[in-house]
Amino acid sequence: MEIIAIGGYNEFGRNMTEVKVGGESVILDMGIKLDRVLIHEDTDLSAMDSAELVKRGIFPDDRFVQGNVKAIVISHGHLDHLGAVTKLADKYNVPIYGTPYTVELIKSEKKYNRGFKGGERVCAVHPGEIIEVSKNIRIELVHVTHSILQASFIVVHTPDGVLVYANDFKFDDNPGLGEKTDYNRLMELGQEGVKCLIIESTRVMEEERTPSEEIAKKLLDDTISRCDEDAGLIVTTFSSHLPRIKSILDTAQLVGRTPVLLGRSMAKYSGIGEKLGLFKLPKATSVYGTPKAVRGVLKNIDSEGRENYLIIATGHQGEHDAILSRISNRDFDYHVRKDDQIAFSANVIPNPQNVANRYVLETKLRIQGARMIKGLHVSGHAAREDHRYLLRVLNPENIIPCHGDLLMLSSYTELAESMGYELNKDIFLIRNGQKVEIR
Repeated sequence: MEIIAIGGYNEFGRNMTEVKVGGESVILDMGIKLDRVLIHEDTDLSAMDSAELVKRGIFPDDRFVQGNVKAIVISHGHLDHLGAVTKLADKYNVPIYGTPYTVELIKSEKKYNRGFKGGERVCAVHPGEIIEVSKNIRIELVHVTHSILQASFIVVHTPDGVLVYANDFKFDDNPGLGEKTDYNRLMELGQEGVKCLIIESTRVMEEERTPSEEIAKKLLDDTISRCDEDAGLIVTTFSSHLPRIKSILDTAQLVGRTPVLLGRSMAKYSGIGEKLGLFKLPKATSVYGTPKAVRGVLKNIDSEGRENYLIIATGHQGEHDAILSRISNRDFDYHVRKDDQIAFSANVIPNPQNVANRYVLETKLRIQGARMIKGLHVSGHAAREDHRYLLRVLNPENIIPCHGDLLMLSSYTELAESMGYELNKDIFLIRNGQKVEIR
């Protein structure tokens, strides 16, 4: 069994891994690096050339792929795990597997990248199913909680043993929407034997258990219920985080305001959730994705009375073309007034560009008189004690940390060493373009 690091082993994002057995292989995830060119959930990549995207470090460099690829498997629907599929997958001409929600997100990207020919090869896999992709490889998806619906661990069954790809998860028994993690299946896998674990390292330095989404809902309820009744109210969060969107919608009902979702990605994620019966918008809720529609509804809100509405908008990272940034730039007839409240239900992604963009956004809003409410958020990533628990459950023979910079990867190595693993013996720290051979 060979594990080839294609992307996500030098950085947070751009996830792509190849698992090779007997000359055949599967690709796990095919994501983008969100911060390279201010890419976010509302960005349209269709006009950008894939070679240029690789050159800029936005896409994984799939020249490192070494095997006879039999399938592509996507762990969940975030862009840093599936954003490159419609640009890179066609060259492999193989099935693309994911959970039903993930599959619909891939198909939805086709309309923004009309050159993508692989829509008919995208296949939904339900947790519990085992799909034979070649004589050497079968794949299985195990449901886990994360900040998007229907996230999964990818389990690769091979003659050389079982590999578990655990890239993005938390343990949340009160997720707000969707099922909790399939602990029983994880325990079964641990008892059956796991040859190798590829594991995200994003929050391994945080010495805690990641709080439940139930905590974020309580923060939203407690904070927004005390907002000024006669002022404007805007909440910004990840469009893909439908459990959080649901919490905000519940809060709108609590304070007697009509919720309005603004942004292309808000329309995309909520629309697919409704289509699959995973998510339901309250009757009074409206969703506007196109710039023309957003402009019109903001004009109506301004004239009808902003105190009657709760606006849920894109732009929590200060992205230049997102709705909140455009409001701060006065691109719409809706202008921020003194004592309007802007609530951030998402933390800044900690890289210099995002921090700078968020600072500029907040400064503009404050100059216009807005009051900031921050910290209404809990992470979707496992912290150190969650990782410790997973290692005890799976008891893998070998570990490869991923989805992080060198500090994150080495911090995971330290945790594993504290539990009896040894660097370069059964825990391997690799970089993009390198590989590990598990014997």
